[in-house]
Amino acid sequence: MSSLHKSRIADFQDVLKEPTIALEKLQELSFSGIPCEGGLRCLCWKILLNYLPLERASWTSILAKQRELYSQFLREMIIQPGIAKANMGVSREDVTFEDHPLNPNPDSRWNTYFRDNEVLLQIDKDVRLCPDISFFQRATEYPCLLILDPQNEFETLRKRVEQTTLKSQTVARNRSGVTNMSSPHKNAAPSSLNEYQVLPNGCEAHWEVVERILFIYAKLNPGIAYVQGMNEIVGPLYYTFATDPNSEWKEHAEADTFFCFTNLMAEIRDNFIKSLDDSQCGITYKMEKVYSTLKDKDMELYLKLQEQNIKPQFFAFRWLTLLLSQEFLLPDVIRIWDSLFADNSRFDFLLLVCCAMLILIREQLLEGDFTVNMRLLQDYPITDVCQILQKAKELQDSQ
Repeated sequence: MSSLHKSRIADFQDVLKEPTIALEKLQELSFSGIPCEGGLRCLCWKILLNYLPLERASWTSILAKQRELYSQFLREMIIQPGIAKANMGVSREDVTFEDHPLNPNPDSRWNTYFRDNEVLLQIDKDVRLCPDISFFQRATEYPCLLILDPQNEFETLRKRVEQTTLKSQTVARNRSGVTNMSSPHKNAAPSSLNEYQVLPNGCEAHWEVVERILFIYAKLNPGIAYVQGMNEIVGPLYYTFATDPNSEWKEHAEADTFFCFTNLMAEIRDNFIKSLDDSQCGITYKMEKVYSTLKDKDMELYLKLQEQNIKPQFFAFRWLTLLLSQEFLLPDVIRIWDSLFADNSRFDFLLLVCCAMLILIREQLLEGDFTVNMRLLQDYPITDVCQILQKAKELQDSQ
């Protein structure tokens, strides 16, 4: 470890040990990349995403309260109607004439259960994350004992998926353009559960934990529920928290990820709502902003893309909606997110990152025809994310 890196770690530790965290100082440090040693990144992200307050003294009580709240969500939302747990104070309610599996009443608990299955199957199709690394296929050290405890009658989402007979065409909930969001240079995810091996009873793979987080989020946010692409947002968050070297934090990676994901989605959820696409907070406006910024910074390149009728929808939709999580390998995505989360106007900075990505390949784009340029933009050639972030910072400073 270089002396410079040791010095950076010490700088972070100094900021984080203060009774009240100096947010501006933490943002300034984090913008240049957060060291992964000692769980620094996990802690910084929790502060930057407004999960932990700036007052250290309140961390213990807030974490205990939030983690218990998440346990309550599990108790309430991952359970089959008609099955309850006597020792949790809920008596079994047998199927009755008023509420049965064929009840058409939209308020029926059975009807809700079947609607939830549609969302669950879509999540299950999408949750095979980062096939280029084995992490999400491996067993977590901290399976959810509340659900896996043989003494209770909670149904796991894995069993629920296996038992459902819904046809796949009923679960194609999606928004335009998101279906083809996987990058060509990424390996295709396994197509069946047989390839993505299911672990024995009593064990849980990390992807199952992510599936549960997304399902709970969908239940708590019925207005948006689950839209394809959210899986790519929650994945890097969970990976970061579940690999924390501090076992006390790692044990609660699921709950902590859920709340950080919820906070992050509160800032970017408009990208996933099709009806808002053309509003000032929608994704179309943001894509056009990438091009208007490019026009200011590099008119020649802007005119070339316009001349070839290369619209930002062809590439920037995925870049912006998924916070670049499909354009780079996971460690590089995490490094980009350090800077995004640390910037006060973080998603304005994302627009500048996208603009920087275009400018850094300007010579290739100026020489290429439509086909060549589309291939460049959909399978971005530069892998040095520090170079991209440095260029984006230059664009920001020149505004």
